[in-house]
Amino acid sequence: MLQTKIAFGGWPNCIRISNDEIELIVTTDTGPRIVRFGYINQKNFLYLVPGHVGKTGGEQWRIYGGHRLWIAPESMPGSYNPDNEKVEFEVSDNGVKLMQRKESITGVVKEMEIRLAHHKNEVTVLHRLINQNLSDMELSVWPLSMLAQGGRAIVPQEPYGEGDDFLLPARSLALWQYTKMNDPRWIWGEKYIQAKQDPAFTSEQKIGVTNKQGWAAYSLNGELLVKRFDFNPGIVYPDYGCNNEIYMNGDFLEIETLGPLTKLVPGGAVEHTEHWLLTKATADESEESIDENILPLVNSFQMLNEKNKTV
Repeated sequence: MLQTKIAFGGWPNCIRISNDEIELIVTTDTGPRIVRFGYINQKNFLYLVPGHVGKTGGEQWRIYGGHRLWIAPESMPGSYNPDNEKVEFEVSDNGVKLMQRKESITGVVKEMEIRLAHHKNEVTVLHRLINQNLSDMELSVWPLSMLAQGGRAIVPQEPYGEGDDFLLPARSLALWQYTKMNDPRWIWGEKYIQAKQDPAFTSEQKIGVTNKQGWAAYSLNGELLVKRFDFNPGIVYPDYGCNNEIYMNGDFLEIETLGPLTKLVPGGAVEHTEHWLLTKATADESEESIDENILPLVNSFQMLNEKNKTV
């Protein structure tokens, strides 16, 4: 495990964490935020907004890019509290903890704990919201990863079933006002929903799902990012019961996960964890190819995390 302080993208105070194959970089000049993730000396899997890279300070909200932490359900201005100031940080033997000051708009403190496995290309990202208001709040932890152009998101459908054993609906599918189900970037399959990021299509698209399978993936130029996250059937999730959402436009695609709606008393905290795997894998748009080339990696990663729980 290697940890170094570096400058990256115009931000002078960043921390690079790496093992033998992959690296991630966080900036402490804004955030909490991961600004790079990928194989060493290769393409950044995360998308950074060209006009925002390296900027800090001011009252203007900037999306910046990378992997960030928001509060759901989405609202204005609550979800758009600027994160332009320095964050506190603590470095551990296999990662870093980032701690934001209390947000002026929401009264919430955001924290992110990132741990990289020593000998596997796996990352655990724990997201925490702390209520520092004088009254209760109801909210959901909402991590978002802005991913590089030209890739394809893969979200599993619920297992197929018919007949008297399957009388009730399997899950929710949420659509936004701007969602067009006939947009050619969507592939509505029997086993998978796929979303293709294409810079030629500049319009916004978004869906949300109840993802009981607990994973989503992004395929990009022979590399694959798999995210694992929990689903609890006894808990209410935001956005008509969604714990996984996909957003895309002409610049990037986001894989978003959401924790359950939680009532936080003053001083209370809630956490939501994502497990990331970065690996080499190639699959075309056919479901047979996904079954053959991606699903075994997902299943192996799930089994590893269920046994180990931590990296």
